[in-house]
Amino acid sequence: MSEPIKFAINGFGRIGRAIARQWMAMPGPKPFQLVAINDIAPLETCAYLLEFDSVYGPASLPVRQMENALGLGDAVVRFTQSPVLDAVDMSDVNVLFECTGKADTRDFASAGLRAGAAKVLISGPSSVADVTIVEGANEALLQGQTVVSNASCTTNALAPLMRALDDNFGLVSGHMTTIHCYTGSQPTIDAPRGSALERNRAAALSMVPTTTSAARMIDGLLPHLAGRVTGCAVRVPTASVSAVDMTCILRDHPGVDAIHAALAAYAPCIIGRTDRPLVSADLRARTESLVVAEPQTTVMADGLTRVFGWYDNEWGFSARMFDVARRMSAQV
Repeated sequence: MSEPIKFAINGFGRIGRAIARQWMAMPGPKPFQLVAINDIAPLETCAYLLEFDSVYGPASLPVRQMENALGLGDAVVRFTQSPVLDAVDMSDVNVLFECTGKADTRDFASAGLRAGAAKVLISGPSSVADVTIVEGANEALLQGQTVVSNASCTTNALAPLMRALDDNFGLVSGHMTTIHCYTGSQPTIDAPRGSALERNRAAALSMVPTTTSAARMIDGLLPHLAGRVTGCAVRVPTASVSAVDMTCILRDHPGVDAIHAALAAYAPCIIGRTDRPLVSADLRARTESLVVAEPQTTVMADGLTRVFGWYDNEWGFSARMFDVARRMSAQV
């Protein structure tokens, strides 16, 4: 086996901890080695939130608080609390997972490079990244860039679906609604949170109509489909797992079985399937970017088509971080 890819996590929030938990659950010998975590929160707090999670339950390995380190099973991972990543030694890191959600300037996004990491992978949309990569959609555009965005969870769910439908049947136009669980960007009680007034309302008490960046990000990811699909979001009072509800017109007017066969053959680790009558809680911790709910697929006589799919917006997205990091590390 080749040497494991050494990675570090900057920002130990929901995605940072999901990444750490997925790494902990990898069977040995692990293809990745977690060497460092940086977060401004106290070590004790980070250890506790990694060990116990309200969505995913207890961690798969013992978590120990050590001096300037976390013990994760048999591994010892150094822990720093620097608000300025440049001050942290990351010279042994192949790929830094930038998970703070703050990489909106080139200076911030490239701090990992200045700290010594070979490459940086951003866990979210970033206009300052060298390129945005979505597995199953445009991974061929990765050509050795050093600062890469992994897009958003919804974009990772939508883009492979659009690519598969267009490649197989010709995507004429469509509209996507993401039914999205609430996130930390929303208040738990009514409170000022910005100019979009509905986003100031208590997240767990109402369905909240809002916008999504996914549809407009498609224009950059799949430029030949630019302007063909619009999108919106409804935040709903659940803590995990979201859904994509896609209605579109396909040029070739395929039947339901043809759609399912095409999606099953297209990037099966990215687009999953279920023929069971599942609810959102059943899809927790699925690693695919999208799990198509086959009983929900509908095709009208005029070619109007509906495809519905689930995605664990934290777990599936974190799994793609590893996939893209593997590609980045393989390129000089």
